[in-house]
Amino acid sequence: AAGGDEAASGEELLEVCWRRHFLRGGAEPRPALPWRAYLSGCHPGFGPLGVALRGNLAAQWWDSALAFREQVFAVDAPLHGPPAAGAPRAGQGLRLVHSETLREALQGRGCSREPGGPSLEEVLGTAGMLRESLLPGALVQYVSCLELVNKRLPCGLAQIGVCFHSLPESEQLDRSLRRIGERTTSLLAWFSSPRTAGQWLDYWLRQRLQWWRKFAVGPSNFSSSDFQDEEGRRGFNLHYSFPWGTETIETLKNLGDTELLQMYPGDSSKLLGRDGRKNVIPHVLSVSGNLDRGVLAYLFDSLQLAENPLTKKKNSQRKVLKLHPCLAPLKVALDVGKGPTTELRQVCQGLFNELSENRISVWPGYLETMQVSLEQLYTKYDEMSVLFTVLITDATLENGVVQLRSRDTTMKEMMHISRLKDFLTKYVTSAKNV
Repeated sequence: AAGGDEAASGEELLEVCWRRHFLRGGAEPRPALPWRAYLSGCHPGFGPLGVALRGNLAAQWWDSALAFREQVFAVDAPLHGPPAAGAPRAGQGLRLVHSETLREALQGRGCSREPGGPSLEEVLGTAGMLRESLLPGALVQYVSCLELVNKRLPCGLAQIGVCFHSLPESEQLDRSLRRIGERTTSLLAWFSSPRTAGQWLDYWLRQRLQWWRKFAVGPSNFSSSDFQDEEGRRGFNLHYSFPWGTETIETLKNLGDTELLQMYPGDSSKLLGRDGRKNVIPHVLSVSGNLDRGVLAYLFDSLQLAENPLTKKKNSQRKVLKLHPCLAPLKVALDVGKGPTTELRQVCQGLFNELSENRISVWPGYLETMQVSLEQLYTKYDEMSVLFTVLITDATLENGVVQLRSRDTTMKEMMHISRLKDFLTKYVTSAKNV
């Protein structure tokens, strides 16, 4: 069963994630941050293994988004920009203001204000805005995208980047001070003719749900629900079932042409794309995902509890993070067994370089100076979600044979060192193509 079922409270997983540096916690020695802090984006960030996991998830997202390579282009946009056109001068939203400028404006409320100094409204009105969505930055580049595809619809723009949001009041520590969270967001903005927009929305729903489920131990924990906004526009939310309930990890929505027309007021002719023989203003489909929540979902999905061979105690089950081979931060760990340490380390170093050059992520366990038993080592690597442990021994020096231990089966087999690179590459590639 997936980890959410077996570790209902999530405490076991949280402890593993802190101990193995998937997540950064609060105060040492035992961090006290709840899961809610990580879900809301108000936490110290991911640890090195969490960053690698999110990077692998992002790479898989790019592969799926750019499957339509002739029609989809990667874009980027600044994290902050000038106040939005038409917005009230000191309107809503997250603003970027230098503390000195703000202090001067606030002090200017008193009698000592210098003539000509800015008021608070003026300061906020001219302050840059932190982005709360990737969509505006993508829509600005629609016309360029249209030129690249010779005005042929459909076409799309893809981006991954950090966005900011105000935390809901229920999650504020102090009601009088509003806190800000951040999240790593993926966006596919898909431009299609109004005639086919509904079909494309259904198509992307199937694609995205299938994509999230593809990497899961328990695919049924990913689900979808439909909704309509106040203007009657259709959309879908994709959810993951955490132990405490479902959380949204991606939202798909048919925005119509409203946002595009607002972005380019007064000259709608430049928005026209070709749908067969007709020229039409496209409808925008927004497919926006929260990759940080995606990481948390896969961590919960991957946790499995097994019997601990080191002890027969009931409460000391072995914890294994069975992350999908494409997502696992580390594919292989290299360690030394019995034999001359210097020579064995040289073999490990050469193997480390060869695997790394072939983009196989390696953990250099052979650099560890503290002696531990092999079972303790396997327990550590299972919690780090390392796919394979390779043991280099004096037998390797004699005949080139290494011991390979699998995370998922715990089986050990002997393999010639020259076959390792091809074996690992094929293993990950075949898992990706399932």
